[in-house]
Amino acid sequence: MNELAIGAREFSKAYLSRLEKVLQRMDVLGVDALVLSLGADLPWLTGYQAMPLERLTALVIRHNEEPVMVVPALEAPRVSQQGHLFRVRKWQEYEDPYDIVAGAIEGCGRIGISDRTWAVSLLNLQSRSKATFLSASLVTKDLRSVKDSVERAMLAEAARRTDRIAQSVISGEVRFTGRSEREISMEISERLIAAGLAKVNFSIVGSGPNSSSPHHEPGKRIVGRCEAIVCDFGGEFRLEESAGYCSDITRTVATGEMPDRFVELYSVLQVAQRRQLDNVREGISCERLDEIGRSYIGEFGYDEYFIHRTGHGIGIEEHEEPYIVIGNSDSIEAGNAFSIEPGIYIPNLYGARIEDIVIATESGCEVLNNVDRSLHQVE
Repeated sequence: MNELAIGAREFSKAYLSRLEKVLQRMDVLGVDALVLSLGADLPWLTGYQAMPLERLTALVIRHNEEPVMVVPALEAPRVSQQGHLFRVRKWQEYEDPYDIVAGAIEGCGRIGISDRTWAVSLLNLQSRSKATFLSASLVTKDLRSVKDSVERAMLAEAARRTDRIAQSVISGEVRFTGRSEREISMEISERLIAAGLAKVNFSIVGSGPNSSSPHHEPGKRIVGRCEAIVCDFGGEFRLEESAGYCSDITRTVATGEMPDRFVELYSVLQVAQRRQLDNVREGISCERLDEIGRSYIGEFGYDEYFIHRTGHGIGIEEHEEPYIVIGNSDSIEAGNAFSIEPGIYIPNLYGARIEDIVIATESGCEVLNNVDRSLHQVE
């Protein structure tokens, strides 16, 4: 399925299928209702993303009842009129939305509520209901982590558009030397939007000693000669019927000849990531996949400088299940989408990271990013 093949019909079928799976999972877990507000669960099920306002928006899902979207009247025009998914209950400024939701969950004993719901919303509902409130992710986490065909197509398109900018970074089309990190970050962001992404989630540019800080905030530092620059960026690809699906890629470049130690460090990193990519498949544990790269990096004495997990799931959220990290014994399932991004960071000196998004299959994986991973010299 490509971008042009995804339309309202495909999204509607996907949403109905996801709702059916959610109801089945609720039945297995003994969850009587879901209240989905802020966060990714709501757009995953409906395509609608609630604005983070003080005014409550909540989708209530119960067995054998039509889902109801409780939404402020002024936000109602933003709710797609998908009558086959839910009915809309607009509330006016003089009404109490918590009373409305409490009425919709009356008689329920166990209720799942969105993980990202504001505490004040939960407290208001608890004051009006005798039910036990649980994390909605108990129901949705495993379902959301296995991407359906529509989601896989959205992620692939997001990656394809982001690859264009990564190619411009390694090819020298983006100029580095003599410019501030912030200027370069802004240019990358502008290029992401020009490539058709709906928004930029982040655009990290860490140069010289700042390349040793994995989540460096681009600043006024001017990039010099013979420096490493870590460029990590991503955004959201969105179609009218869907929430945005995220992209995420990292490439490291150099503005001239680098010391032998850095060249070795980067070579080790390349092999470590390649080994991890080659071992992605259904059934391997998250921690084993992490260990494959981490142990190789450790063979060369760089283990203490690999200071973060190997990867994170990706979808509607930039970071979601599964997490590729030591201590996570969960097995990879076909359809899981996640990053493989080992890094080595020598404090206050230099660092490097290589990152690609993959979708696991029964026998391997589909690598969504296809930009060369070699160390490129740029101006």
